[in-house]
Amino acid sequence: MSKFKALGNGTRQPDTSNLTPSHHKFNQPQTSIKMSDGKKPEVNANLIEQLLKKLAMGEELTEKQRKDMKDYKFWKTQPVAKFDEKIDHEGPIDKPKTPADIPDTPYPMLKEFEWVTMDLDQDEQLSEVHEFLHANYVEDKDSTFRFAYSPEFFEWALKPPGWKKEWHVGVRAKASKKLVAFISAIPAKLRVRSKELQTVEINFLVVHKQLRNKRLAPVLIKEITRRVNKHDIWQALYTAGVVLPSPVTTCRYTHRPLNWPKLYDIGFSGLRPGETKASTVAKYTIGSTTKVAGLRPMKLEDVDEVFELFEKFHERYDIVQKFTKPEFTHWMLGDAQQQKLDIKDKIIVSYVVENPETHKITDFLSFYILPFSVLEDSKYDTLNAAYLFYYATDADFGKGDRFSEEATSALTKRLESLVGDGLVLAKNMDMDVFNALTSQDNVLFLDDLKFGLGDGFLNLYLFNYMTFPIKGGLQENNEFDLVNRSGVGVVML
Repeated sequence: MSKFKALGNGTRQPDTSNLTPSHHKFNQPQTSIKMSDGKKPEVNANLIEQLLKKLAMGEELTEKQRKDMKDYKFWKTQPVAKFDEKIDHEGPIDKPKTPADIPDTPYPMLKEFEWVTMDLDQDEQLSEVHEFLHANYVEDKDSTFRFAYSPEFFEWALKPPGWKKEWHVGVRAKASKKLVAFISAIPAKLRVRSKELQTVEINFLVVHKQLRNKRLAPVLIKEITRRVNKHDIWQALYTAGVVLPSPVTTCRYTHRPLNWPKLYDIGFSGLRPGETKASTVAKYTIGSTTKVAGLRPMKLEDVDEVFELFEKFHERYDIVQKFTKPEFTHWMLGDAQQQKLDIKDKIIVSYVVENPETHKITDFLSFYILPFSVLEDSKYDTLNAAYLFYYATDADFGKGDRFSEEATSALTKRLESLVGDGLVLAKNMDMDVFNALTSQDNVLFLDDLKFGLGDGFLNLYLFNYMTFPIKGGLQENNEFDLVNRSGVGVVML
């Protein structure tokens, strides 16, 4: 499965006529929604080299291998780091152009179809996008689970401050007027080490299941590229579960069961060697009461203080998103309507720790809710999942270097308590599983809080920007890197 989100600057427009699009899903690897079976994961950065050797020997490639080669041919034409390319500097790859150099008219579309701009301010069109993605978005490789995005989730994910209607791109069939493809972009300012970049995140690229032989995906990619280039934006941050040229970093998914019997029944989790159902249930049993003194839901009036804490905490990472206060408010609290909802109805859940004596906010924790549809199961139709989002704490402030023994000990202890309470909060919201990547400083608490390794990886890429590798919280054997941890401070939906 190819997962592609990229943004060009108009200097290279490859011939993609023979690039066969597949089903596209950004940010979540196809196999990331199951716990690992304990077997050694297959993450092969030398895949293309092996396929080239097979071709040289006259061997036949499988359908999937042919697809991998087509993707590689496409990526070779793009301003991205190539496999095994020596990186000796950081900065843009292609020379900058201007919006005036970019065509004003959309890319040609097959005669049976037409471009449309989806107006997500209109409830009818928002529902149309929701229903289309629900029916056609990625399922796991066994067709057991499918992401169940809601209209409210799209309101949050696709309409942050600065969003642009023309970046919600659809394709309709001319005859029926039905939506058959969709792609979107949102603005994002990044700091990559010491440099700040105005970029976009491109997400939710999907083509109708019955039209994936029409080669619509490459045209969608070029059209969203054109529309964003017209706003003088030339770089992008994107993620994929597959290895493309060439990852800036790789993180691994981990999962903390909150309702193990249900996860076992639907095939999300299995029994590990030497464990019984009873022992596994006992292992993952979690209380219903939080323990951190002063923990409470974040309020609008907390934004200034939490924003300051967040900014200071995230100085430690090599790549982060630089929020404005309105953006921070949107991503951590949702819009005004979301802020009024009961905690069990929220898409984004944020808590703070207020010192009972000084009333200073010392900690911040957030997670978002994204359920799965359970396919072809007679007992369950939904898997409720929470995803760790952003957090910040002052626990290691003033204790020297981030990696010093004193700072590491203080941060580990605090994050275990803070995220441990997050598990309780999620359990009380009837979540079945709590998911987290190996990004941020997560590796410090994943083992002790009984997160299990997932079978999915997330590769992070920068388009039209060369950078030295960034630690993703993994060792070469794909186990947690407790020494170097992670330099990834950005979280993508």
